[in-house]
Amino acid sequence: MAETDRSVGRVPDALRSFLSEEQDPGIVQSVHARVQEILTSGEKVLYIAVQKKPVLNMAPASVVLTNKRFIAYRPKILGRVSFEDYPWRDLHDARLQENVLGATLAMRTLSGRVVSVDHLPKAQARRLYALSQEMEERVREERRARELEDKRAAAGGVVVTSTPGPSMAAMQQSNVPADPVQRLKSLKEMLDGGLISPAEYEAKRAEIIAKM
Repeated sequence: MAETDRSVGRVPDALRSFLSEEQDPGIVQSVHARVQEILTSGEKVLYIAVQKKPVLNMAPASVVLTNKRFIAYRPKILGRVSFEDYPWRDLHDARLQENVLGATLAMRTLSGRVVSVDHLPKAQARRLYALSQEMEERVREERRARELEDKRAAAGGVVVTSTPGPSMAAMQQSNVPADPVQRLKSLKEMLDGGLISPAEYEAKRAEIIAKM
């Protein structure tokens, strides 16, 4: 049995899913153990990629993706580690650049800063890139959902249902801003965005105007 196979055999079953792209088992086990110490409630590790430079590197960097953030794990001397982590909501524009001997994964923060890790094995970098894109899409969907709820509230609590035709029962009044002009503006934005039908728009518009 090769040394690599014996190393994999010593890794706990829970970590074997992180070795599918030929990551170093010992490094993955060490990184996973250190990252576990900083995870928050409900946070779990999705993937670990290990840097592989063409020259001898006794302390390679790693990229750890969790369901909540992107972590650049950089070992220092004397057993110290630098954790550079960013919540997914603060990241966008994942980029993958493949070179002859490896690949570089880069992410951009909302403030414009670029976070990158180079010399990643190509297969691992591709998995990181795919997962990063999935997390970006999830954040975009969550952001759109929040914006929709804000617009609904500002427009007077309009609730869009699957029932065809106008229905006053589908429109509910909640704690919303008292300014009728702002409510009419938000209502028009929902109509323009296809969130409500013209009939629903006219019914709610008439209701708001009647209370002015």
